Amino acid sequence: MASFPSDDTFSRRESYSDHTDVASTAVEETQTPIGPPTHLSFNQDASCFTVCTDSGFYVFSTDPMRRSISREFGKRRGLGLVAMFFQSNLFVLVGGGSAPLSPPTKAFLWDDRLNGYVGELTFRSHIRSLRLLHGCVIVVLLQKIYIYNLSNFKLSHQVETVCNPKGLCEVSHAAGPKLMVCPGLQKGQVRVEHYGLRKTKFINAHNSPIACLALTGDGRVLATASSKGTLIRVFNSLDGTLLQELRRGADQAEIYSLAFSSPAHWLAVSSNKGTVHIFRLKFDSESLLNDGSNNPPVSNLSKQSAVSSFSMLKGALPKYFSSEWSVARFWLPEGLKHLVAFGKQKNTIVIIGMDGR
Repeated sequence: MASFPSDDTFSRRESYSDHTDVASTAVEETQTPIGPPTHLSFNQDASCFTVCTDSGFYVFSTDPMRRSISREFGKRRGLGLVAMFFQSNLFVLVGGGSAPLSPPTKAFLWDDRLNGYVGELTFRSHIRSLRLLHGCVIVVLLQKIYIYNLSNFKLSHQVETVCNPKGLCEVSHAAGPKLMVCPGLQKGQVRVEHYGLRKTKFINAHNSPIACLALTGDGRVLATASSKGTLIRVFNSLDGTLLQELRRGADQAEIYSLAFSSPAHWLAVSSNKGTVHIFRLKFDSESLLNDGSNNPPVSNLSKQSAVSSFSMLKGALPKYFSSEWSVARFWLPEGLKHLVAFGKQKNTIVIIGMDGR
């Protein structure tokens, strides 16, 4: 867990096993003074995370946990968004915080090797989120997503979405054809752009608006959560098949982040309820064919997610009692935003968060 009090940065790595339910565990923690954060995000493989402040940005490695880059631009030069590509020298920056570096309608490409800006994009509305990939930058606005070539900053593709204030958008990052997911054109719908197959697919994932998305590195598996926050649904992104339905809880919650392990044996979920849930995935993502023609094999009992003991009565009792539940859970300060990812070491997660204490 990483909490960020007004003067310090904390980073914490936690380990888990099946049926873990803890308020505190053995952690690896570092403390480094920085200003209060305005935004946090992991890079593609969670080997690093970025911290935006009112005076610049920082990059921390997660294994070992330490600060690797510090860029201070000075007072009244704050950032609201930073995107990085793995551990390369390229970043995309957007102004933000109490004293922005620039309007939130501008995105700058920063080359850390040159210690300067090498490109700029300007829009008519606020930039909601960014994604930086090999050869392209993705800019998410309230109802549109733009994809630009990094070599010449020319627009290569654009997508319309339903109102998307959180800037939801995820892209596969493994070698091979790219796949992008984002909200569709209707409430609760997810749009899948498969650039390798030149195919667009829409998945009606929830009845409520989409609140969070996650993709496996190869893009084969998609996880979704709605604004209700009680159920997490996992789909084959190539054909839209529902692979698994997971229950976070019964009360409404805001889902802050979803993360797959690599390979996709586990799914982590963080929310405003002050918990991180770990779910066991019961399918083999590597068996999903590119055309989605084969159903994934169901694993044996030892690989099933925890299921309520009431499942034998699921025909008579509400669906709640036969839901698949988490096998591990960690408690955090309730109401504070935390993002979760899986660490490089087996059965470890990395949690970063914003804490105003």
